Order: sequence, then structure tokens, then C-alpha cells
Amino acid sequence: MTSEQDRWSRVKGRLRSSVGEDVYTSWFARMDLEGVQDESVRLSVPTRFLKSWIQAHYAERVLSCWQAELPEVHRIDLTVRTAVRPTIALKEAPAPIEAKRMDGRSSAELRATATAPVSASHDALGGSPLDPRLTFASFVVGRANTLAHAAARQVAEGRRGDPVMFNPLYIHAGVGLGKTHLLQAVTWAGNSGSERKVLYLTAEKFMYGFVAALKTQTALAFKEALRGIDVLVIDDLQFLQGKSTQAEFCHTLNALIDAGRQVVIAADRPPSDLESLDDRVRSRLAGGLVVEMGSLGEDLRLGILRSRVAAARAHHASFDVPEEVLNYLARTITHNGRDLEGAINRLLAHSKLNNQPVTLEMAEREVRDLIRPQEPKRIKIEDIQRVVARQYNVSRSDLLSSRRTANVVRPRQVAMYLAKTLTLRSLPEIGRRFGGRDHTTVLHAVRKIEALVSKDAALSEEVESLKRQLQE
Repeated sequence: MTSEQDRWSRVKGRLRSSVGEDVYTSWFARMDLEGVQDESVRLSVPTRFLKSWIQAHYAERVLSCWQAELPEVHRIDLTVRTAVRPTIALKEAPAPIEAKRMDGRSSAELRATATAPVSASHDALGGSPLDPRLTFASFVVGRANTLAHAAARQVAEGRRGDPVMFNPLYIHAGVGLGKTHLLQAVTWAGNSGSERKVLYLTAEKFMYGFVAALKTQTALAFKEALRGIDVLVIDDLQFLQGKSTQAEFCHTLNALIDAGRQVVIAADRPPSDLESLDDRVRSRLAGGLVVEMGSLGEDLRLGILRSRVAAARAHHASFDVPEEVLNYLARTITHNGRDLEGAINRLLAHSKLNNQPVTLEMAEREVRDLIRPQEPKRIKIEDIQRVVARQYNVSRSDLLSSRRTANVVRPRQVAMYLAKTLTLRSLPEIGRRFGGRDHTTVLHAVRKIEALVSKDAALSEEVESLKRQLQE
């Protein structure tokens, strides 16, 4: 092993001479040797960004430096090393291990370092990998996420035995608006305590764990282990599939909530829109605190950009982004937080590689593909019902009721028609949201309004006016 490390040191020396000190420091200083086997060398880097950049721009350079030491090497395998220790299968750890507080430091200090190892219970139960950057310390708070952040902090700072304020906590938002960041922050903060077991799982990992337990006939151990958790954190619930898996999730959810344990869930839509889930699960999810994280306002986007620049400076002290560039990025990149982070990574890469300061002209050139057209507003069925009820001077409960009077039937049909044309919801889902009606009733309403709109100018104008109100 020592000879391998010596050889790796010589290869790094060749690489440093080949690309220069600045480039080496930027892209290769955190590259580690994992091993040499036959004709291949296994190397690792800490982030996907580093991996993709090195593969795209320096793969041949790295290979040639290795071949100068070992001519038989013909392949470089580059991987992203995990931020935490490898997870252990459930069957290998039937008894969860309590997390220990390290060095007597406070929870706040542990959160701030963002490098403390995750608790033993999280590893032993096969928790999904955690990103050490996703802590409360690095989360930028703004108007769009204030309530979600406050609720997540409340959960994270709780102690075993404390009464649970809201259960489950359900956070929903579009892609890249900070759901996963908050959920992982809850896990990091919770795991810094000495007495609670906090487990973070993606819905996919939950499904995999349950199916694997069934195959190995350890389903009972799987259930018991999950129900011994103090805080269960589930991400991307919209991907939960399969009737048996959903049934097990429902049982686990009920068992934890009934036992006063905390459950935190994130998805890309509210519980009522999770069509693939059983009604009982949707009802239980909606019974807690449901919080939506809105789209990022310009002030929040600017705050995120400044935060990412500050994080980059920790490794690249000379990196600087002028205020006019930050303002330009905040104004034009409106889609999500990941695009903002990608923009800073690009500016850092081009600044370091070309040894040039960041300018507005460079920014305009490098991020133009991230400037996407504004997405149309996502319209909800509840919004349609509210706007239609107001337009026709009836109540929302009238639209959902079984009343068949003319002053209710027509608005109900218009609302169903708008729900079909302005949302992606299916006919059965729309029927369910209109008082549990059959999908054929919805289809009849849609066809009826389509036929009337084509020959009734007044109704056509009414429908167009309602569409404009909903899309504004």
C-alpha cells in the first residue's frame, strides 16, 4: 500500500508540473487514490461537479501521468466518494445503535462544522447518504421558505419525550427550491443530539429496503427497526410505488405518529395530489402541518448566490464576483436554486482555468443556457374552485355538494372543464376532488362546456376571463 501511495505522490507531482499550480489546486488537490488493479486505477473526488469537469477536460492528462509511472495502466475510473460512511444492510444491524455527541460540542457547533459524521443509528439502519453541505447554517431563508424553515428547526431542536407539535410535517415544492436541503438539515441537526435516532430515507430507498427485507424474510426486523426511530425523514414521497410498499409505509406512518414519534416528509406536490397513494395515507399526511415552499424571489436568489460565492471562497480565496454580476444572475436565473449554484460553479471554473476576473460579459456568455423562459404558473384545482365560486356567486362547498339546481350545476361543470384543461390531473382525480364524483361525470361536464363554448359567445368570454384570472 505504501508503494501505491508513493507512486500516487509521484503521479500528482507530474500532474502539477503538467497543468500548473493554480489548475492543480483548483481541480486535483482533493483527488484521492482508491486503488490500482490490473490495468485500471481507481480515483475519487468529493463532488459530481469535479468528476464531470475532470472527465471532460483532463481525462487523457491524468491517464498519461499514470502511464509514465505504470505503462500497463489503460483506464482511469473516477468516482464520487460518499460524504458519510457506507451504509450497512438492515439485517446486519438488528439493534439500532445510539448516536453519541462528539467532543462535548454543542449541537450548533456540530451543525456549523458540517463535517461531523452522521449518527451510528442512521448508518446501521441503512439511511440514504447525506451531503455535509446541506445544513441549517447554509440554508438561505427568505419569504418563500420562512414557515418551512421554522417548522424544520422546531423538529430538529426537539428532544426525546418532548410533545410533538405537528405530525407529520409535510413540505412540498417544485424542483430545486430547497426541500432536500431542509430535510437533510433536520437529519444532521437531529443526529448531533445524544438521545434521538433520526433516519433520512428517500422513497426509493424505503422501497428498496422493504423489498429486500421481504426477499430475505426479514420484513419483521425491518418494521421493528423503522418503528424504533424517533424522527423518520422521507424525501421524494411522490416516487413511492407498489401497493404492498405503500401499505407498509401507511402502517409505519400510523405506528410512529400514534407512538408520538416525529415524521417529516417532502414531495413535489401537496398530499391531495398524490394520486398513486391510498386515500388513508393522503388523509393522514394532510392531518399534520402541510407547508408549501414557494418560488424563489429575486432577493432570495441574490442571498443564495452570495452564500455560494462565500462557500467557494473557502477553497479559492481569490475568487470574486462583482455585485453587478450577482444582480444580473439573480435577475435572470429564475428557475431554481440548483441553476444558481451551477452558475457560480461555471464562473469559478472559467475564472480559475483562464486566470481571468469574473466580469458581466463573461457571466452573460457562460450562463445563457440557464436563463430559461418563465414557466407558466402551476394552477391548482382548489384555485379553480375558489375563482369559479366567486365568479358565479356560489360557495366552494356548493361545487363539491350533490346539489343539482341550475345555479350550481353550470359553475360546477365550468370548474371541471377548467380543471381538465388547465391542470395535468386525470379525470378520476378531478372527480374525487369534486365531492367524490365518477370520472364519467367529469367527462360529461367537459364535453358539455366544450360544446357550449363553441356556440355561446357570452359563456366563451366568461371561460376566457376565468382562465386569465387563474393564470395571472
